[in-house]
Amino acid sequence: MRPSGALATVMLLVLIQLLCFKPLHAEESGTVIPAESRPCVDCHAFEFMQRALQDLKKTAFNLDSRTESLVLRAERRALCDCMPASSLR
Repeated sequence: MRPSGALATVMLLVLIQLLCFKPLHAEESGTVIPAESRPCVDCHAFEFMQRALQDLKKTAFNLDSRTESLVLRAERRALCDCMPASSLR
């Protein structure tokens, strides 16, 4: 079974947190970048959430479109039971 869009987003957020955050006692090697030149963490989180929201909107739209086409297909089948197939085209 494929996870829903919301579940996939939550799983992705958890994965990113696990990969990005280091334990407090971990030693840093290399140079330290001053805070003024680093990108804003809140900005990155906001951009990520915007993309996640767009993905969820696309998923919702696709599900809505599929539902609509399934309803139309069911209505057509119901009509086919009553009418000959040549009159539906």
